[in-house]
Amino acid sequence: MNYQESLDWLYGLQVHGIQLGLENMRRLCAALGIETECGEKRKFIHVAGTNGKGSVCAMLAAILCAEGKRTGLYTSPHLIHFRERIRLGANCIPDEHIAEGLTVIRRFIENWDHSPTFFEVTTALAIEWFQRQRAEWIILETGLGGRLDATNVITPLVSVITSIGLDHTQYLGPTLSDVAREKAGIIKRLVPVLSAPQQDEVVHVLRDTASELGAPLKFVTNPIGENWQLALTGSHQRWNAALAFATLIAAGLRPNPRTVAQALANTEWPGRFQRVGERLILDGAHNPAAALQLAATWREQFGEKRATLILGILADKDVPATIQPLLSIAARVYCVPVKNPRSIAPSLLAEQITELSPVTPCQVFTDAATAIATAELLDEYALVAGSLFLIGEVLSPDAQETSAQ
Repeated sequence: MNYQESLDWLYGLQVHGIQLGLENMRRLCAALGIETECGEKRKFIHVAGTNGKGSVCAMLAAILCAEGKRTGLYTSPHLIHFRERIRLGANCIPDEHIAEGLTVIRRFIENWDHSPTFFEVTTALAIEWFQRQRAEWIILETGLGGRLDATNVITPLVSVITSIGLDHTQYLGPTLSDVAREKAGIIKRLVPVLSAPQQDEVVHVLRDTASELGAPLKFVTNPIGENWQLALTGSHQRWNAALAFATLIAAGLRPNPRTVAQALANTEWPGRFQRVGERLILDGAHNPAAALQLAATWREQFGEKRATLILGILADKDVPATIQPLLSIAARVYCVPVKNPRSIAPSLLAEQITELSPVTPCQVFTDAATAIATAELLDEYALVAGSLFLIGEVLSPDAQETSAQ
């Protein structure tokens, strides 16, 4: 298969949906000769959580690369191109390596009774490629949950848990404790665990799990100082930076503070309070906790100024709880569709907004580009939010590949 044929085949696996469990991943690892334990040549860092995973992973990779380490980074979803998910240093996996790797995997699984999912195959592709590329450090971001996530076949040098909130409750359970137990599933026996500050019920779950497995658990208690310049915007990113730095210390590294400072000042992670031009902000906040943080960051940056909010959300999210914090910073709302089968219809989104805040002007648009063009006629900032898939569409409407998990 060539690159496009291999991607078409991979996206076709989405008919199998999300299937939590590790049996297929273990079979894939065995078939591909993937080593899942840390050793002298290769070390894993495993990151789970509800919000902040991507930022922490990006910071970890930036610091390790600045230290001269050959570093693999696996994240999801992608914003524009599939290859963004799998990076070695500053470079995404080449098209020809995707085609080659997926061709091999397809041959292995074509007679399996239970086909692996899109995310399982992508995870196997990533780890096997990092192994072939002789990555010294591999940073893996969970896709959903942790306990039964495809990435949980590895045993890391350090486990990392970012801020936990309610999201994907249809898979992870309805309560914060339920979600925390699934995220805590990445904790391994005797492997150190670093955590962001958490709500009390999450703290109890993490402590119980870590104690049961003899895993040393440490919570980050202070954000990184204001004297450190961060490329990523918002006070919450100082907590993420502190978590990343503490993780590397727990991994036995002693990175040069000047190197760390330079890496954090240059860390790139698109779609997180990203400024495009003078008056457009993009943020993929897609759950209640992320929306609360986005509203707080907006006030940090702009005070009492309000935004033209361009909003597109997936229907399987907690839509009212995600909308509510954003309405507090919105002068008006433009409802747009997300180019994803799970998108809520803009008209239904507008109805929910009107129920929550009858005084907030609300308008429906058929696409994000028209909404942005309309917002640009106003003399104020515009904020695009609600889904990372929407952010990818805005960043590169003509180049965006099929949206997936």
